Amino acid sequence: MFEAIAKLKETLDVNVELAAPDQFIPEVPGWRERSPLIERHGLVEFRHYDLYSQALAKLQRDHDRDRTDVEAMVCAGLVRPARLRELFAAIEPALIRHPAISPPEFRMAVENFCERHGA
Repeated sequence: MFEAIAKLKETLDVNVELAAPDQFIPEVPGWRERSPLIERHGLVEFRHYDLYSQALAKLQRDHDRDRTDVEAMVCAGLVRPARLRELFAAIEPALIRHPAISPPEFRMAVENFCERHGA
């Protein structure tokens, strides 16, 4: 399976990460309920990981492609900047457990993004 993923990644020129956002930022409350269903096969469900958690993790990482991804999420109506700001506030106290993250820089990235997108 991992060899197939590696080949697809190269063929399609896409970013593939076998990690969830909560491995990089604190778990965002309500993420399970916000994880959209992709499809169901029998008893197995395939879901996208919560788009708000993805957006926050991307804003924290702050790569050009990540910012572009979050902008696309907003333009598609999948993420609302005001809600993104609220969810950041919900995880902000837990940032103390993530020493690699600078809480003020993360807050600034979220605030700047939300302001640029009308929230």
